[in-house]
Formats: sequence, C-alpha cells, structure tokens
Amino acid sequence: MRKKLFSLAIPALFVAAVMVSCKKDKPVTSESNEVVTTKDGNQYTLDTLNSKVEWKGYKVFKSESTSHFGTIKFESGDVTVKEGKLESGKFVADMSSLTSVDLKDDADQLGKLNGHLKSGDFFEVEKFPTASFEITKVTPATEGDYNTLLDGNLTIKGISKPVQFKANVSVKDGEVSVATEPKDIKREEFGVKFQAPAENGVIKDEVTLQINVKALEKK
Repeated sequence: MRKKLFSLAIPALFVAAVMVSCKKDKPVTSESNEVVTTKDGNQYTLDTLNSKVEWKGYKVFKSESTSHFGTIKFESGDVTVKEGKLESGKFVADMSSLTSVDLKDDADQLGKLNGHLKSGDFFEVEKFPTASFEITKVTPATEGDYNTLLDGNLTIKGISKPVQFKANVSVKDGEVSVATEPKDIKREEFGVKFQAPAENGVIKDEVTLQINVKALEKK
C-alpha cells in the first residue's frame, strides 16, 4: 500500500514542491535577483478566489499519459501599477491548499495523496506553509505570444532562486491580470531530491508551473 501511495504521490510532489517556501524561517540559501521594482504607484490586492497556481509532474517520459496535475491557491498578494503598467508584485501561495485535480473523482486516494504530500516525508507544510514569487523586474516583450517578461525570485523550502516567466499582463478597469507561460523548473535545484523505488518508475527532474492571478485596485 505504501509503494502504491508513493507511486501516486511522487509526481505531484515534485511539481508542487516548486511552490513551497518558509513562512517562519528566513531562506537557508539565496541566489535571488536584486529587486529593482518599487511600490510607487497605484496599489492592487490579489483576488484570491480567482487566482491559482497550476502544476504538472511527469514520470519517465514527459507526456499526458504519465503525468499528475493539480492546483494551489493563493493566500495573499499585492501588485503595483505605475502609469498604467505593471510595476511590481508579490504572490504568496497557501501550501495547505495543494491538491491533485486528476484524482478529484477518487476521494480515498486523493485524501491519502494530499495528506502524504503535506507530511514530514515531503513538504513539511507545518514548517513551510507558504510559497512565494516576488517580481524583481518587468520588461515589455515585442515578439511571441506573451507581452511581458517577468523576472522574479521564487522561494521553495528556504531556497530562493531567480526565475523568469513569459506572461500576458493586462491592466484595465481597476483590474490587473497576469497569466504566465507553462514553465519547466528543476525540482532538485530547490532541494527536492527524493527518488522513488525504481519499480515505481523514474520521476523527471523537470516540473511544470503556471501562475494565473487577478488583482483589484484598492479603493
């Protein structure tokens, strides 16, 4: 039974791990970008009901048939708009909300998976209850399917590293929306190095992360 649970849990684990950060402790290590953005502008508050992280992990080969996928909700966040353009922002995800969407119709396995992922075996959600992405630089993009490049610092289990997302950013009628590209991130760079037994299948180092947020202007 434990091996079966591992087989279900590990792909989801490694994807979700990219969003874990320590709320109680300072980062253990940091390779963060210097923050060059400011909060000089109009302030917006994250709409947590309409914002989420989508994740996907893969076993052996990166394909739909060997993947698990799910969501993580946001706890809080803020955005600054200056002269009608995104200036800065920070988004904090609630790791206790981690869930696997592909198991949503199997309540028993879903409960076991989610509980195991949040335990001391994996995420230590009690110690690392949140994840964060702080924007450090915003650059307009002139080519491709996305209109903005977002440089920022991603913190996972006390490890902060710079990550760049391509994103579509919209500022209109008191609302900011940010939808990033699906981005592959290497889990081992964030200290998630667990290896499942070989008979359960090899888990890929790469996991895919996508951020979708909406923020409303403070009145």
